Amino acid sequence: MSHPDCRLNLGTLRGVSSVVGPHGVGASPSDKKSKNKSIRGKKKSIFENYMSKEDVSEGLKRGTLIQGVLRINPKKFHEAFIPSPDGDRDIFIDGIVARNRALNGDLVVVKLLPEEQWKVIKPESSDKETEGAYESDLPEEICGSHLLQQSLKGHNDSPDVIIEAQFEDSDSEDGHGNTQHVLVDGVKKLSVCVHEKGEEDAGAPSTKDESTSMAQDTSALPERSLQRSAKVVYIVEKKHSRAATGFLKLLADKNSELFRKYALFSPSDHRVPRIYVPLKDCPQDFVTRPKDYANTLFICRIVDWKEDSNFALGQLAKSLGQAGEIEPETEGILTEYGVDFSDFSSEVLECLPQDLPWTIPPEEFSKRRDLRKDCIFTIDPSTARDLDDALSCKLLADGNTYEVGVHIADVSYFVPEGSELDQVAAQRATSVYLVQKVIPMLPRALCEELCSLNPMTDKLTFSVIWTLTSEGKILSEWFGRTIICSCTKLSYEHAQSMIESPTKTIPEQELPPISPEHTSEEVHQAVLNLHRIAKELRKQRFLDGALRLDQLKLAFTLDHETGLPQGCHIYEYRDSNKLVEEFMLLANMAVAHKIYRAFPERALLRRHPPPQTKMLNDLVEFCDQMGLPMDFTSSGALNKSLTEIFGDDKYSLARKEVLTSMCSRPMQVTRTAPWLYHAGPVRPPFPDPRRHPHPKSNQPWSCMERSSFLSHPESEKDWTSPGLSSEACLCLGI
Repeated sequence: MSHPDCRLNLGTLRGVSSVVGPHGVGASPSDKKSKNKSIRGKKKSIFENYMSKEDVSEGLKRGTLIQGVLRINPKKFHEAFIPSPDGDRDIFIDGIVARNRALNGDLVVVKLLPEEQWKVIKPESSDKETEGAYESDLPEEICGSHLLQQSLKGHNDSPDVIIEAQFEDSDSEDGHGNTQHVLVDGVKKLSVCVHEKGEEDAGAPSTKDESTSMAQDTSALPERSLQRSAKVVYIVEKKHSRAATGFLKLLADKNSELFRKYALFSPSDHRVPRIYVPLKDCPQDFVTRPKDYANTLFICRIVDWKEDSNFALGQLAKSLGQAGEIEPETEGILTEYGVDFSDFSSEVLECLPQDLPWTIPPEEFSKRRDLRKDCIFTIDPSTARDLDDALSCKLLADGNTYEVGVHIADVSYFVPEGSELDQVAAQRATSVYLVQKVIPMLPRALCEELCSLNPMTDKLTFSVIWTLTSEGKILSEWFGRTIICSCTKLSYEHAQSMIESPTKTIPEQELPPISPEHTSEEVHQAVLNLHRIAKELRKQRFLDGALRLDQLKLAFTLDHETGLPQGCHIYEYRDSNKLVEEFMLLANMAVAHKIYRAFPERALLRRHPPPQTKMLNDLVEFCDQMGLPMDFTSSGALNKSLTEIFGDDKYSLARKEVLTSMCSRPMQVTRTAPWLYHAGPVRPPFPDPRRHPHPKSNQPWSCMERSSFLSHPESEKDWTSPGLSSEACLCLGI
């Protein structure tokens, strides 16, 4: 008899502090040795002891140790990498022992192995030559072997308003994806000419065993044939949650001492090791009826991993339900990534206004600019419930200029500094958007009611208002606290229909309700004016060197009752999306300048680092071989190449999609540094004002010097574009 509705709560995942060890339940799982071996004395360690903090600090200073974030190949879990500090090929970490109990995402310190132990990269190696079975399709007994399998791309959304690409962890042989060979077949099938003789077979599958070996004699090998290899000697920060979803199994040897004390937890993510869990944590009838739980998902947390044990020791936290069902699988994913999806406590909810419906206190009207009579509206996805930004646009009396406003919900009014609400928001850091639900950073009453800019309701906002020409030239700007009353809630589809029908009156039944103080024609004209100005702003941004790498995004249609997916489609990014994006960008940059002027010593820089050198060089070489005249000298030049090299037919667009995907791989995610980045390009490489003295005075950079340096490029070699975030900047009260 199965247990389809099993929801056995076996404890709480958060705050697990008890470590089940040999003193608590008998022999440790690491005692999986024969009696003869145990007689001989202490077991030999499998893993090295970690270095001391002092030795690690000294090694990092001397350069004998290297620090980086560990990435484990999800398709070949024995392979791991950390980025090379010089931007060259990643540093390779071969096997679980060399990984020394570190998990994916951990910040680790590694020590390079002797050169004779470095990984040999064969010249003909490519992702296409490593096809094989997926690890999850193999019996558990052979999952620990080194598998040859195709390295498929991961998919991590890392959206940014300037460089909008999807950056993914590299899972290829050299840690950089072998960009020359990725998607080669796809490009060729789309009729890209190859001018080099013999290149026609560059991406063809090979029968050779490409599995790279550790060099025996590296002296005769060219330097680029070797990949530096290392071992983990210290874990600086355990970024991985140490939690995993997976399945329970009985141990194979029923006669062993371990069988009577432990079960085997097999994580769904093979980058996480298999774990011994005490039987006392398991369902009571698990030992007698293990098949009843064969399809039940559990959450387990690693609580210990000794040097002399192949397996980690864990504690079951919860049974989720049946594998394959959306809710159990979703809960497992959220838990693995450490997302707090628990209900907000009563202490947090008590921070919110208790008398509902809430109205704006009279004293706020004297502190804020009253914009309730203005034609202000929101443009969001049709399913959005938390409307946090609104737009306005009206033609001024001179007939040539416009007053354009971006209005952001004033969340700070409802979140007292240091309150329980403030603390839980800081811990959650962000709302998490899944396909079928949102895990909010703040209580829903705040996100969807008190702060949401719902139509025909007075709301507290922060606003930035410009006087603009039709060409997008800013004549003046104003920042401040405001009160608005949105006249309607437009979807992107509504706004798009207005843009596509500039002279047509859209029937009222095709539009959402509009407040009586305004007409659909007034809203329609405001959208058209915003669209016209946004096009000019966008054109100027790209002339100034901005880069945009759009990749196809998959969207799902869900059943309204069950939440189950009914279908999928490619999300279409249209003019209405661009309109909103352009003015959010303009607001971000304006606020950033305002913050810098007000708080020059506390302003933050958010920037895109230059592309990874090795991957970019590989891509340049690939494009040369394929006869693609791409210019990679700057972000603007690359954007121009992607825009102009291909035509408008479907095959040209498909080729552009492939190449755009390849161009996104060398790009790095944005980082924040403690100074403002003005909206000008930056020349790479450039001296980092945090680490290098001023080249003329040999003194530390002043904040103004840093800003000036970052704002005025010395050449067109620009890889950094304005990436200031976010709308929340408006809530700083400037």
